[in-house]
Amino acid sequence: MRQQRSETCRHLHHDEYQKTADWLMSQTKHRPQVAIICGSGLGMLADTLKCQDSFAYSDIPGFPQSTVQGHAGRLVFGELKGKTCVCMQGRFHMYEGHSLCKTTFPIRVFKLLGVETLIVTNAAGSLADGFHPGDIMIIKDHINFPGLVGLNPLCGPNDDKFGPRFPAMSGCYNKDLRRLAMEIAKEHGVASVIQEGVYAMVGGPNFESIAEARLLHRLGVDAVGMSTAPEVVVAAHCGLRVFGLSLITNKVVKSYEDSESVNHDGVLEVGRLRSHTVQQLVTELVSRIEINNNSDKSA
Repeated sequence: MRQQRSETCRHLHHDEYQKTADWLMSQTKHRPQVAIICGSGLGMLADTLKCQDSFAYSDIPGFPQSTVQGHAGRLVFGELKGKTCVCMQGRFHMYEGHSLCKTTFPIRVFKLLGVETLIVTNAAGSLADGFHPGDIMIIKDHINFPGLVGLNPLCGPNDDKFGPRFPAMSGCYNKDLRRLAMEIAKEHGVASVIQEGVYAMVGGPNFESIAEARLLHRLGVDAVGMSTAPEVVVAAHCGLRVFGLSLITNKVVKSYEDSESVNHDGVLEVGRLRSHTVQQLVTELVSRIEINNNSDKSA
C-alpha cells in the first residue's frame, strides 16, 4: 500500500508531458488553439466539433482514466467556428484516487500542443440565495480548499519550462473573456440565466453537510463543486488565458428544516436540459476569441 501511494504522488517530469504531446501530434494533424474541459453532463460540447479526431483516454500514453458517470473519457480534436480545438469529454478528480499531478496532466500537454486559451466547465451546487438550478455562473474567482491545506498541483520541484515558482492567482479568470461571455448572453437572449460568482472546490466525493454549506456561504462562496481549481492553477502557471463557467444543477441544502437532498443523476439531468444554452454560449465565445494574444492575461 505504501509503495502504491508513493507512485500515485510521484512528481512528473517535463519529458513525460512532452511524450504525450508528441504522441498526439503524431496521431492528428489538428494543432489546437483552444482547449475545453467538459464537466458532468456537458460532454456534448465535443460533439459539435467538425473534422474530428478522437482518442480514448486509455489509448493515450500517460493519460489517467475517468471513472465518473457522465464523463465519456475521450479526447476530441476538431474545428469549431474556425478555431482548432481540443475537448476533454470527462475530467479527472482527486476523489477517484488520482494525484493532483495526474488530474491536471492534460493542461500541460495542451500547453505543449500550442493551446493558448482554456475553457473549463463544471456542474456545481449553488449557495447564493439568488441562484437557481439551470443558471449558468461565469466564474470570476475561486477558493481552492485543497490548495489551502497544501494539496496543490504545483507542489514539488518547479518546472521553469512551464512557469514561475510562485504564480499569482489574482485575475486567473480572464476579465475580457468574462465580459465577452456576458455580451454574448445578452445578444442571444439568455442573460436572465447568467450569473457571475465565486466557485469553491472541495475534495468530495460526498456532497456537503449542512454545517459545511453554511460555512461556505458565510465565506462568500456562490457555487461549490469537486473540480476545476487545480486545472486553473496549472493553466495560470503555464500562462494560459482561462474562462470558466459552472452549470448550477442544484441548490445546496443550508437548512436543517429542508428535506431536499442532491444526487448525481439529478445533476446529469439538469446538464441535459441546459446543454443547448451552454453549447451556444461556449461556441460563440470560441468564435470570438483572439488567437496569438497570450500576453493579455488581464484580471
